[in-house]
Amino acid sequence: MPNSKRPQTVLYRNGSVYSPADPFATAMLVDGGTVAWVGSEHAAANLTGPDVRTVDLDGALVTPGFVDAHTHTTETGIALGSIDLTSCRSLAELLDSVSAAASSGSTTILGFGWDESRWPERRVPTAAELDRAGDGALVYLVRADIHSAVVSGALADALGLAGLDGWDNGFVVRAAHEAARQATRRLTPDQRRSYQQAALLHAAARGYIAVTEMAAPHIAPREDLEVLLSIDGTAHEVPLPEVIPYWAQLTSSRDEVRDLMQDFGGRLAGLAGDLNVDGSIGSRTAALREPYTDDPGNRGTLYLGEDEVAAHLLATTAETVQTGFHVIGDAGLDVVLRGLEATARELGVEEVRRSRHRLEHVELADDEAIAALVHYGVAVSGQPVFDALWGREGGLYDQRLGERSHGMNRFASLLSAGVLVALGSDSPVTPLDPWASVRACLQHSSAAENISARAAFIAHTRAGWRLSGRSPMMGQLAPGTPASFAVWKVDELMVQTPDNRVQSWSTDPRAGTPLLPALDTENAPLCLETVHDGRRLYVAEGFAAG
Repeated sequence: MPNSKRPQTVLYRNGSVYSPADPFATAMLVDGGTVAWVGSEHAAANLTGPDVRTVDLDGALVTPGFVDAHTHTTETGIALGSIDLTSCRSLAELLDSVSAAASSGSTTILGFGWDESRWPERRVPTAAELDRAGDGALVYLVRADIHSAVVSGALADALGLAGLDGWDNGFVVRAAHEAARQATRRLTPDQRRSYQQAALLHAAARGYIAVTEMAAPHIAPREDLEVLLSIDGTAHEVPLPEVIPYWAQLTSSRDEVRDLMQDFGGRLAGLAGDLNVDGSIGSRTAALREPYTDDPGNRGTLYLGEDEVAAHLLATTAETVQTGFHVIGDAGLDVVLRGLEATARELGVEEVRRSRHRLEHVELADDEAIAALVHYGVAVSGQPVFDALWGREGGLYDQRLGERSHGMNRFASLLSAGVLVALGSDSPVTPLDPWASVRACLQHSSAAENISARAAFIAHTRAGWRLSGRSPMMGQLAPGTPASFAVWKVDELMVQTPDNRVQSWSTDPRAGTPLLPALDTENAPLCLETVHDGRRLYVAEGFAAG
């Protein structure tokens, strides 16, 4: 369980420390909220004393704590308490899960994570099927990408969904989905707080010291972010991961930008995030230059036009405020790039670069688009597990896009071009599992887009802080840096070669690079402790007692 004791001097020894100060470090001294020293086991023996608590790592690995570059905290908490449909492999299994929930007496059934592209039926349930399975309950089951859902006829009738744009016999997108989602998210402040705390504790147990909250008025009311910012961080009775907050509200004037940035206690990192230019590939709402392979009459949906994008970029850039958009399809990205071009013409390209704008997802970007991102100094928040789940031959992306799917999630191309890339989960779209993101970067569906474990690890730690404009000292363990780290039980440690075109792993310590876990062993790395600014957020039972 977490505790809130005052930070003290702690010596971690007899393990491995991922540190740029010493690639062979086996020990680390933490003094309050700061890393005071890293070095060898021999030197560590001289640092023990009555005022120093010693932790025997027993071979464990200490790394900087992870930063998730794109999360939805309240939705993650709700998902943790809802029916998990991610393992359903058929329509029948989904309906059985709904029936099981109904048999327990539930009158409202919430579920998440289904993906019909994996089912033999390749179709979603109808409203009538959900009515039968739910025995009259109000059923709302959100798709894995969270851009669509299926609902029971009982819920549809109660909300009048059949008369809204986006209704299709129980499958809902656009306005119909928004109405269904809002109806199932009418929460009291206490309920929000409970869901948020559950999500943040879950994150801490997986080695996260910070999550980037992508709040937006179309996702949840302002109250949701206000409650979240009242409980995060280490200054509270129950220390929790830090929240890096964004608010995705469209603006058209400098006054609007200034007013919004003063809200939420002045804590906003920017007016960016899920300001949706388009939707998702899975729900066929990502805006494409060419139609969907499995829906030839459909090129997706543009939720924002060029004038709206350009006006928002112009207002935020003029105030040197970071902004950005949710954009997945290539046609959606075209809209954003034209908005950047218009802003640069008005204010100058250096002003655009100074604002450090960011984009979420950017799943379809050709070489020309990547060059434009570099030109305007735009960073990308990417989600590697999207590719792991949906990028394989015959998978969702292949079904929706055909040959175009081979040019998706181009992490290697983005990084080699000079784009700042930070990694996240888009939780609850994919789980809060940082090593799964690193592993997905090593095993990309397109071999040309593989990146090294070291590059992926940095993108999931230091880059998350850099993307939000935080100190360059964050995200590394060296004397004088914040004591923000996680401890991991691992099967094996490896040194990775710097050239991704050759053998990825080496057991030779003479490579002189810090050690990372081998991610192809029987067991995934297990988090033993998470610490942020010297305060413990999580500790596994039996580890580092005291």
